[in-house]
Amino acid sequence: MDKRLLEILVCPVTKGPLIYNQATQELWSKSSRLAYPIRDGIPVMLPDEARPLTAEEIEKLE
Repeated sequence: MDKRLLEILVCPVTKGPLIYNQATQELWSKSSRLAYPIRDGIPVMLPDEARPLTAEEIEKLE
């Protein structure tokens, strides 16, 4: 994930910062507790496409 792109992108729900998770190929939003998928190198920033973060994943963010 390009660091410059990550600095520009924000969560579409909360406008908060995103954290790149390389293992799952997702962008995680701590503020909305959603994970946005990255498909073919392109972040899919649609709330309907995001999945809720699990309690364990949220703990990793803190």
